[in-house]
Amino acid sequence: MPEYKYLSDQELLFLIKDEDHSAYKELYDRYYFLLFSHAYKKVNCADEAKDIIQDVFTKLWVNRNALPANNLAGYLYTAVRNKVFDIYAHEKVKSKHVKAFQNYVIQHSDAADHLIREKQLRSVIDQEIEQLPPKMRHVFELSKKHHLSHSEIAEQLDTTENNVSKHVNNAIRILKFKLGLIAICLLIIK
Repeated sequence: MPEYKYLSDQELLFLIKDEDHSAYKELYDRYYFLLFSHAYKKVNCADEAKDIIQDVFTKLWVNRNALPANNLAGYLYTAVRNKVFDIYAHEKVKSKHVKAFQNYVIQHSDAADHLIREKQLRSVIDQEIEQLPPKMRHVFELSKKHHLSHSEIAEQLDTTENNVSKHVNNAIRILKFKLGLIAICLLIIK
């Protein structure tokens, strides 16, 4: 059994191609600290640097039959550098998606919040309209919900436009008192 620490990189690579785990462990031990230091300088995170080294050595084992016969150190440094670039690219894309999602949430949460408040206000207004006297409520609903003119309502109910106008104005006055000016403006605009 050979003493692996005395073997060259090329000899260890030859043994790794024959699935020699001890040769692989020797290469791992030989290059781990140097590659870890290199990765750590780039990412400033020990856990991420360890993950990079783990990925590089996993790839080394998986691709053991296609490894370069010379300059293993260059191959490993390049693999670490490429992995760091992949992480930077992934972080950039992730950051872009996070910002887009945050903007989406901000825009749509404001809209959703507005819709919820509007729905709640509309419910309160509808409750107050239901409490109006029946004839006044009917005239008001024909005017504001069905968008009929005073003359159309007067014709439909066989009454005068003046009477319709009084019912609508009294309903608005009652609702304005109960709901406040902002709610009534919303009701009239809608």
